[in-house]
Amino acid sequence: MDELDRRIIALLRADGRTPAAALAKALKVSRGTVQNRIDRLTADGVILGFTVRLHPEADSGRVRAVMSIAVEGRKAQAVLRALRGFPEVEAVHATNGRWDLVAELAAADLAAFSRALDEIRLVDGIASTETSLLLESHRL
Repeated sequence: MDELDRRIIALLRADGRTPAAALAKALKVSRGTVQNRIDRLTADGVILGFTVRLHPEADSGRVRAVMSIAVEGRKAQAVLRALRGFPEVEAVHATNGRWDLVAELAAADLAAFSRALDEIRLVDGIASTETSLLLESHRL
């Protein structure tokens, strides 16, 4: 992946629906170059797909949080497999430092959120967790 690929990806992150012609104009390259790059990045598995991001206020009834997770020993893969089974877990990130994983959580309401926390904490291999509710989001 070179600088042009990274610039295409940055523009697509800002708006995944940007037409190839508009990307080409912004990057001062041909439309064909942009389309070929996007096709290659997709075929190579660099771009896994395109999605919709909702404005936080459009989904304001949901409870959102991040959960920091410490994993026992070498059980990270088993913990990741278990977390995939929770619909409240939207993403999991490996990290360094005190915590091994950081999970992004979302639930319909506080009761559902509390149940999910209780179940996640029982996953074999999770040593400890710390959860912080997301009160407000800012687009940068």
